[in-house]
Amino acid sequence: MYERLIDSEQETEALARQLAEKLNPADVLTLEGDLGAGKTTFTKSVAKGLGITRNVNSPTFTILKQYEGRLPLNHLDVYRLANSDEDLGWDELFYGEAVSIIEWAHLIQDDLPSERLAIQIHRLEGDKRRFTFEPFGKRYEQLCEELFE
Repeated sequence: MYERLIDSEQETEALARQLAEKLNPADVLTLEGDLGAGKTTFTKSVAKGLGITRNVNSPTFTILKQYEGRLPLNHLDVYRLANSDEDLGWDELFYGEAVSIIEWAHLIQDDLPSERLAIQIHRLEGDKRRFTFEPFGKRYEQLCEELFE
């Protein structure tokens, strides 16, 4: 497990962009955190780091938004899928060419790839956040080692 304390939105953006530089096709990131913790802000910054110029916002009502950049990005907000048994073609999303970022991923835990990077954002006082990175699989262990060296 890897941890970083962040004091500002600018530091959040910098961390997300550093991560984006290291991402490969089919990488899967899960984001957890309370409302207002900064999940969408983090995703927007990853998108910028991937060279995406379109405005990125939360796909709360559509579940999935897709963007084109250096790597394509699937941005999912699965909050509305709680207690849903629908097969929404996860394999096509998670094992394609795009990076996938999933907000509220615990709600589809059984459908997630076994190898992924789980990111928790803990809201502290003001703009302060604690980011916890938990890698699942060798690829993500290596990614975290590079990111936190």
